[in-house]
Amino acid sequence: MATVMVSYKVKADKADENIAYIDAVFAALQKAGPEGIRYLSMVAEDGVSFTHIASIESDDGSNPLPELPEFQAFIADIGARCEEPPAPVGQRLIGSYRAFG
Repeated sequence: MATVMVSYKVKADKADENIAYIDAVFAALQKAGPEGIRYLSMVAEDGVSFTHIASIESDDGSNPLPELPEFQAFIADIGARCEEPPAPVGQRLIGSYRAFG
């Protein structure tokens, strides 16, 4: 199992657009129902700081997220939306309650 956390900050006028992209990704995940992934996205109270956490739990370590056209659209121009670019950091799960694992 691999877990990654990505944090970034969007420009204030791009927050709603970013949320719309994220909503589309979650709608696609709900429709496709891929196995082997747990994924969440949060926005801080400031409305522009985002955090995504993905736990890849497939047997072969493959991540279905990049295969979704909606995810590809989300990341395609993320640099133009950001004030602070995405910073992925690998994580090791210590404990979880109804979230991951």
